[in-house]
Amino acid sequence: MRVLLVLLYMPFFVWAQNEKITVSDLTRIKSASSISLSPDGKRAVYAVQTTEPDAEKKWEYNYRTHLWLTDFQNPSRQLTQGEESVSRAIWKDAKTLLFTRPVKGKSQLFQLSLEGGEPRQLTDWKYGIGNPILSPDGSKIVFSVGLSLTELLKDSLFNPSKTVPEWSYEKPGFKDNAFLKSDSKVKPNPDGSLAEIRAFLNQDVVDKKAKVINRLNFQGEATTQPELNFSHICVLELKEGATPKVLTTGFKSVQASAWSFDGKAIYATTGQQANAHPDREQTSKVIRLTPENGQMQDVFQAENQRAFAPLPSWDGQRIALLTSPSEGVNFPKLTIIATSGSAQPITVEFDRSVSNLSWSKDSKYLYFSAQSNGGQPLYRWNVATQKVEQLSDYDSGMLDFDVSADKLVFVKTQVSAPNEVYWISLAKAAKKGKASDLTLAELKTAIQGAKPFTSLNDWVAKKTLSMPEKRTFQNEKGQTVEYWIMKPANVQVGKKYPLLLNMHGGPTAMWGPGEASMWHEFQYFCSQGYGVVYANPRGSGGYGLDFQRGNIKDWGTGPASDVLRAATEAAKESWADTARQVITGGSYAGYLTAWIVGHDHRFKAAFSQRGVYDLTTFLGEGNAWRLVPNYFQYPWLDKTDRVLEANSPYTFVDQIRTPLLIKHGENDLRTGVIQSEMMYKSMKIMGKEVEYVRMPGGTHELSRSGNVRQRIDRMLRIYEFFERYVGTK
Repeated sequence: MRVLLVLLYMPFFVWAQNEKITVSDLTRIKSASSISLSPDGKRAVYAVQTTEPDAEKKWEYNYRTHLWLTDFQNPSRQLTQGEESVSRAIWKDAKTLLFTRPVKGKSQLFQLSLEGGEPRQLTDWKYGIGNPILSPDGSKIVFSVGLSLTELLKDSLFNPSKTVPEWSYEKPGFKDNAFLKSDSKVKPNPDGSLAEIRAFLNQDVVDKKAKVINRLNFQGEATTQPELNFSHICVLELKEGATPKVLTTGFKSVQASAWSFDGKAIYATTGQQANAHPDREQTSKVIRLTPENGQMQDVFQAENQRAFAPLPSWDGQRIALLTSPSEGVNFPKLTIIATSGSAQPITVEFDRSVSNLSWSKDSKYLYFSAQSNGGQPLYRWNVATQKVEQLSDYDSGMLDFDVSADKLVFVKTQVSAPNEVYWISLAKAAKKGKASDLTLAELKTAIQGAKPFTSLNDWVAKKTLSMPEKRTFQNEKGQTVEYWIMKPANVQVGKKYPLLLNMHGGPTAMWGPGEASMWHEFQYFCSQGYGVVYANPRGSGGYGLDFQRGNIKDWGTGPASDVLRAATEAAKESWADTARQVITGGSYAGYLTAWIVGHDHRFKAAFSQRGVYDLTTFLGEGNAWRLVPNYFQYPWLDKTDRVLEANSPYTFVDQIRTPLLIKHGENDLRTGVIQSEMMYKSMKIMGKEVEYVRMPGGTHELSRSGNVRQRIDRMLRIYEFFERYVGTK
């Protein structure tokens, strides 16, 4: 009887394990984030983002983010629900949470008792409540407020003296900023005096009939932004009827980061230069604010440097912060300063980009994460040894974490289990049974062996996955380049499959098994019968500063040789059909796609997404324009070397023989659409095989966090276009 049951269930088991990843599986992926332990360490709250079908529009979806609670013993329970997403939760005490969510277009503060009841709205402030940070005693929050220049000029709280900026607005023909002071007595009149004509023109701006641009950084992500915006901070007592107290005012932004350990000060970041135009201010410093009156004191600044994200230790002895040169190709490095000011700052020796700082409760360790070698490991800086210790592997990504005296909770992504939540008991992990006695080896073992307590994406277990195989080679500069090969799902011996070279953007991005954004795309193409190869060429992040600077004044030739070497090696796989190779990439990799097909003709089809194709044009068209001077030089200085021309794919458009699909979001101002039109029109004039797809309303984030239907459309267009040239005949 037992044998019969096994036979009966076997067909179902085989079928269940061979389900293909489909394009609509994109909507099934749930993502955890913002995990936080309760003050007593007995519970944790975390956020889950889901993709929900729109009730009124077929094929449309909406992102929702809500809070979940775990006690580490029973199944997690959902705390919030509804159409409005909520922010990261803050523990007011062991039984009460604070969070923000939109109310009539403004983010307001809510309080939720874990003993029952609905969330209670605490604020209804006209400015809204942004990025709330709770004081150590739980009695107040510091939060951010955003105002435009027009709002700030008229505001009585954040500009009580109704002054104008001391820095120049840079409006031609005006030596001072007096024109910013509006005269309510002057009425708009197109046929009137000069003052009345100016009032009429200003009214056209208010009525959205014109945009007048005088600022340098006028491009947002989806629309031009002539208006400057400012961030200020306030303090709110968490008691009935309390009114927020304004701490910073004027025409210089301030961003709060953390309270001091004793609650007597707030650490924040602001610009170094007193009278610099906000668009020209590239440096920043760390300051200390008194919550009673907003009095400022400089804590840390360095010439030509950005300093930000200050975080004091629990014992009050140190402040961790991030620093980076204000210009050039760089990444944030960890700096430690003594609160007493008695010692020189320590720049921690760690050749990776640091983020997500968190002190242990005993202040002996500073935990953080950093992308490295295809993953995002968890690290800690040991105060005693002043050394960085790696705690997790390169094959997974620690997307978020929190640590208490006895627990470590974290959100981890890996190929077999994308985005789940884990926890370990530090005491149980220690052989001696005390968290204080936990060794580094024991901690690493416990993290590696941790099992998820969520099943956000348990549907993945029924899918056939392709596991990436890591390879390396040495390029001509002596650098070690890592790449990964993924076989087609359900690959059959003796059968040949097309090979897809997929490339990352940035150019400082990094892909690998521990990088979350590409999981679905890679698995989808493998399920469609493609092999996939991806690499981290010179210029990628995650391999140190020298490697990241390996493509300065060389966006094309060097990085192209690295990814093509990876493709050449992948094409040697027994299943790879060398006659059916295709290539794609987005942003900088859209650039690289166009560059490669202008120099190499092995690919049967190519798909270039939201790319940059002419570097001189890019200086004016994209909000990421600083990449031009950081990696190359300004066009008016490039008359001899002509490095911009030599590194622009558009220069070689006449040499493209590969059928090319070009895609761009119509509202993409990070790279801009004109260059894609140039590429398309030029190829069309020459009679080459080219197709152009524009996504109405789409921004640069189309493949990651944009409209879900357009994200699905993008995936299907890649597949459909490639099938025209390498599909099974």
